[in-house]
Amino acid sequence: MNVQTAQTALVPVTPGSLLALGFTGNLGNIEAYISAANRLPMLSHEEEVSLARRLRENNDLAAAQSLVLSHLRLVVSIARGYLGYGLPHADLIQEGNVGLMKAVKRFDPEQGVRLVSYAMHWIKAEIHEYILKNWRLVKVATTKAQRKLFFNLRSHKTGLDTMSPAQVEALAKTLNVKREEVVEMEMRLSGRDIALEAPADDEDDKFAPIAYLASESQEPTRMLEARQHDRLQTEGLNTALDKLDARSRRIVEARWLANDDGSGATLHELADEFGVSAERIRQIEVTALKKMKGALAAYV
Repeated sequence: MNVQTAQTALVPVTPGSLLALGFTGNLGNIEAYISAANRLPMLSHEEEVSLARRLRENNDLAAAQSLVLSHLRLVVSIARGYLGYGLPHADLIQEGNVGLMKAVKRFDPEQGVRLVSYAMHWIKAEIHEYILKNWRLVKVATTKAQRKLFFNLRSHKTGLDTMSPAQVEALAKTLNVKREEVVEMEMRLSGRDIALEAPADDEDDKFAPIAYLASESQEPTRMLEARQHDRLQTEGLNTALDKLDARSRRIVEARWLANDDGSGATLHELADEFGVSAERIRQIEVTALKKMKGALAAYV
């Protein structure tokens, strides 16, 4: 598992950096990573201050790496508390490591506070942000108050059952929010995500929501095409026919517009009607269709 970020890029926390400290074996899975992280040595206060000063004064990345690695177990512990949100433990740890690296970068050893206390805020902040971004396609919490309610509601619910009015009232009073806000947030959290497309091995007689959510005829592109087609058939066709003389119009209508099935008059039938040759009827038809095509260009 590669727990690093291109955004902060303070120090890379990788299986290689763990192995460099004497840990052997396969770190390609989350269990091995957690085991290795929990066995990393912790720093004394003096060691922590010394490393932090080296980082601040000399931009010593080796010191930064030591600070990060010694606190990986803290990230694992905090991330474990957010497993109830249905997100992979490895992803939660990775986001927590991003927060840890930000904390190390900003840590001031002269403030008299241990890094473990300072880093907790940054670790939780990154995990919170990750959960809010991935909980649903539509965000369940957008304001600071809603975020606070989101996480507190998750921790106060003891099961999948809907909260009773008394529980809602008590939680609203505890968090100093309106009971309606608690009810709305619970409804959001109680919903279940549904896959739009059915699994590949699904039975033929079962349909996913994607199959019936909308009619293809209501798809915007098709609606525009249908409107353009209707306009071409009515307004455009009438305009094009008006450009023709009476004989040419009669020939085009008899040949192409008389019957819906396309079985119009033959060249010989029209030749007898107008007292000319069939070839002359064909020439008039070709000329008329070219003129109509030019008139219809404005409607395409």
